[in-house]
Amino acid sequence: MPWSAEEAERHTHRANTPELRELWAKIANECLARTGDEGRAIREANAVIARLARQAPRG
Repeated sequence: MPWSAEEAERHTHRANTPELRELWAKIANECLARTGDEGRAIREANAVIARLARQAPRG
């Protein structure tokens, strides 16, 4: 079952903007389609969002 952007915050608190939530869902769904592994899909999406959150300018 594919994930929606609304489900992103349940899996990572760093997906705190609509853009990051959409990106999280896109990455998770693409990984799920590629591997069939839900756990891996969530981990990969979380890792990308965490990396982007660390790089984002603060202010």
